[in-house]
Amino acid sequence: MKVIIRDAKIIDSKSPFHNKTIDILIVDGLIEKIGVSLPNSENIEEVKRDNLHISQGWFDSSVSLGEPGFEDRETILNGLNVAAKSGFTAIALQPNSFPIIDNQSQVLFVQNKANGSATQLYPIAALTKGSDGNDMAELFDMKKVGAIAFGDYNKSQPNANLLKIALQYVQDFDGLVIAFPQDEKIKGNGVVNEGIVSTRLGLKGIPNLAEELQISRNLFLLEYTGGKLHIPTVSTAKAVQLIKEAKAKGLNVSCSVAVHHLVMTDEKLEGFDTRFKVSPPLRTESDRKALVAGILDNTIDMITSDHNPMDIEHKKMEFDTAKNGTIGLESAYGALMTVLPIEKVIEKLTSGKAVFGIESQSIKEGAPANITLFNPEGNSVFTKSSILSKSKNSAFLGMETKGQVYGILNQGKLILAEQHE
Repeated sequence: MKVIIRDAKIIDSKSPFHNKTIDILIVDGLIEKIGVSLPNSENIEEVKRDNLHISQGWFDSSVSLGEPGFEDRETILNGLNVAAKSGFTAIALQPNSFPIIDNQSQVLFVQNKANGSATQLYPIAALTKGSDGNDMAELFDMKKVGAIAFGDYNKSQPNANLLKIALQYVQDFDGLVIAFPQDEKIKGNGVVNEGIVSTRLGLKGIPNLAEELQISRNLFLLEYTGGKLHIPTVSTAKAVQLIKEAKAKGLNVSCSVAVHHLVMTDEKLEGFDTRFKVSPPLRTESDRKALVAGILDNTIDMITSDHNPMDIEHKKMEFDTAKNGTIGLESAYGALMTVLPIEKVIEKLTSGKAVFGIESQSIKEGAPANITLFNPEGNSVFTKSSILSKSKNSAFLGMETKGQVYGILNQGKLILAEQHE
């Protein structure tokens, strides 16, 4: 494959061409030449787009796809195609399929399903067998075949001793433990953020304390054991503060925030629309602002779509009984651009690779081409026609977004999104 990308502004602080508008020749998946007005005597395919910008390929640290077991929600092949057209060259796949990804053969199964896709799939393996919180899974075996981290998706670990042992055990092979921050007993039967909105709507609330108490406990464990801990999808101001203090102490802790927590609040719940039922729940405006501040001061390491497709039977029902989750790959970039500057968006969509032990490819001659193509300008409304996923449970429908993803170039493949006029 040969392709020339024309007049692209490079946003990559690690590249010698950072902030330069330039042409790039890619041959067989490698960046062969970068320069101004590169000649094209061989009639090579050219990519030209309005206000074209490129960066290192984006990475999403929390994606659920369903397969195996829930193919009606999403398949691995289509999910990776959605990710590619949404600008992601790599995703971390959550283990919440059926069966749960809790052994070597399951890790190998999802990897094999992803073979040949432009977007690379990195499996997160379950921390406990069946993600039931009781017995630790065979972590080392799964690490050997490619699991990049260990965690039970959207399930907190009630057994502090098991988490302590896991944090100690994985240090032998530089493993990363993921600990979802929610105390189940304090959450109780809560379905939304506890506060003025939940009281007004008569919905059972989940207090911020449920998240903050669990984070405090897990940080105490980390301080005791050492090792590496990742706290996904933080949602409260105090949570950000606790992690900031832990980092100042020198603890090896990282965290992510979901796009929807950066752009939405619990005010969205007024119509009892279950598309806005997520875990952790949408919080208040003061929490949202604290999360944005945590991105800007680098307390929060990365942004995830927390893409979680759900079939209509589990979403279009009473609020109390509907499942949590929203799809988020297609809307991630456009939504983020409404609340953050472009450099920060790119930084937080690429910096997660370092935490998860995935090699970054800077944009320079001789490097593998792992590139996202996008335009930071222009406004549009996210509509049903913007959804490429099999499931349609998007909390972002009707939202005005900014910018446009053009596609990716990775693994020697060029995948371009359909152009909207």
